[in-house]
Amino acid sequence: MVYVLLAEGFEEIEALTPVDILRRGGVEVRTVGITGRTVTGSHGIAVTADILPEEIGADLEMLVFPGGLPGSDNLDASPETDRLLALAEKNGAHVAAICAAPYILGKRGLLSGLRATSYPAEKFRSQLLGATVTDERVVTDGRFTTGAGMGAAAEFSLRLLALLRGEETAAAVGAAALFLS
Repeated sequence: MVYVLLAEGFEEIEALTPVDILRRGGVEVRTVGITGRTVTGSHGIAVTADILPEEIGADLEMLVFPGGLPGSDNLDASPETDRLLALAEKNGAHVAAICAAPYILGKRGLLSGLRATSYPAEKFRSQLLGATVTDERVVTDGRFTTGAGMGAAAEFSLRLLALLRGEETAAAVGAAALFLS
């Protein structure tokens, strides 16, 4: 199961594109309301989360952290974040973060020794502690996938699908959605 974490002020495209693309690829995905059942994105779009954090099960295959402000800051401040990252570690699950959200992983030292990307502002990149920071749109290194921002949301989502269901499935979904030619 993939869990996409939603906190007040999340970036809508970065949260819902992975949900859509992964579901098209046959992956079970649940949105998780970290700050409540109804969560409003950074552009005023309210989303009703599928579940609350306490409902996340041991079936965790991947955690997805969308960016956006103050959404990333709200995820960073939530005690649920550390609990869920520990569960992901225990399960050997993938962890993905895009735009501002990679800083949440970086400041915890989770990207140390790995290649990573984020939104190209020093405010975020300076917190990717010990990581080799790149300007690539999407980077996967070990269990961690990071994305540069909203414009890379489809590419980021297709990468997540490829990790879970293979390159062939990701290519088929990307082609059907006209992301790939």
